[in-house]
Amino acid sequence: MEALERELTVLFRRARASQGEMAREVHPELEPAAYGLLARLSETGPQRATVLAGYFGVGKATMSRQLRALEELGLIHREPDPADGRAFLVRLTEEGEARFTRVRLARRARYVSRLRGWDRAELSELARLLSQLNDSQEGA
Repeated sequence: MEALERELTVLFRRARASQGEMAREVHPELEPAAYGLLARLSETGPQRATVLAGYFGVGKATMSRQLRALEELGLIHREPDPADGRAFLVRLTEEGEARFTRVRLARRARYVSRLRGWDRAELSELARLLSQLNDSQEGA
């Protein structure tokens, strides 16, 4: 467990630094934490702010502040939820999607380069184990 804790600490520290770099590549004023919001919206499509807050485990006020900043940067916009006229859905703008996709593709190219020596079975096993780890953290 000691070795696992050490390696996860290094991985998470590097991931936070990388997230900051990727956020600045999307937009120089983008907060590192907001990069994950763009990723989630790109993966899922429009979402309610409350759903996003629950997914990331943050309060409504924090989510509202992050979404307001993304909206001011022109990366997202809000639209009425057709299922509930009182609620809004958050969606990436065309500009937000284009900027995010450009950075994501560059990141994937770096992963391919760094993991070139790994065989497919190793990569699949790593992805499976990381998914299992992430699943075990939901609701924790």
